[in-house]
Amino acid sequence: MKLKSDRWRRALAGGALIASLGLVSCGGGQQVQAFSPNRVIAFGDESSVIDDSSSTANGRKYSVNATVSATDPTLVCSAFPLWIQATASAYNLVFPQCNNAATPVASPASRIRATPNAKVADLAAQIDAQAAESAYTTRDLAMVLIGQNDVLAAYAQFPSVPETQLIANLENAGKALGEQVNRLAATGAKVLIATIADVGLTPFAADQKKNNTDTDRAALLSRLTARFNASMRATIINDGRMIGLILFDEYTQTVYRIVNAGGFTNVLDAVCDPAKAPTILDCTSLTLVANGNATTYLWGDATHLSAGGQLALGTLARQRASNNPF
Repeated sequence: MKLKSDRWRRALAGGALIASLGLVSCGGGQQVQAFSPNRVIAFGDESSVIDDSSSTANGRKYSVNATVSATDPTLVCSAFPLWIQATASAYNLVFPQCNNAATPVASPASRIRATPNAKVADLAAQIDAQAAESAYTTRDLAMVLIGQNDVLAAYAQFPSVPETQLIANLENAGKALGEQVNRLAATGAKVLIATIADVGLTPFAADQKKNNTDTDRAALLSRLTARFNASMRATIINDGRMIGLILFDEYTQTVYRIVNAGGFTNVLDAVCDPAKAPTILDCTSLTLVANGNATTYLWGDATHLSAGGQLALGTLARQRASNNPF
């Protein structure tokens, strides 16, 4: 299987370059001893979900799914990794939903508690579900990405609900997220929390701006995103020892402003062709738009990251886990 490794390298190098500029992370310090988790536990929404509904340990993602080749549509879930997979693989860890190597890992300990369409209000139950299975330890790496669905749900109420009220509601949601992250960190687990991408820069936002004349809808979505992220950041205990913060909103803003930043050649359009893939779960390397590339387009569909976007976030997460004095 050939997955255009040169483009993978460009995506990785681009993510590392922007991180080195200090634009996408916060906190951190010098580790006395490198942190090495025994398991990775993923919380949040569909951006961190591998759907193994077929029980093959070769699940689908809410992103671009890799295939064996241009002629063989068989999925390869270990390729085009989600951000949680890219981080877990750095520690030689896998998730049960994608454990289809020639010699599978026996009883992988890592878990995905994230669920499709989840909002911040669902996070507490995810944290509790993991605790019910087994107690958290200081060798757990918890990864959290949630909130985009809260922003989209709030936006759907506009203009019936004024922006001021939507912002207040999202600030409350951001605060609730921060409190749950602090609760998770209090268990002893080391936590990586990513801000959500700037929803105002998605293909969805561009379409909303084009089709509505009452206000700049993309700018509105950016403001809603910013207030949600800011409230979460103001709430978490961001001393670097327990929680590592990834500023993915700033990353998306940077690659949007700077041509080819992060190795991305297209940050405006979705790479998945809806005529070939009705849903993001159906999107594969064989269902892309003409001349589309899964690693150099930022967006998979109107609101979900491409394989390249997921890899960039995973690169930032690995750097944060390495740099924080966990």
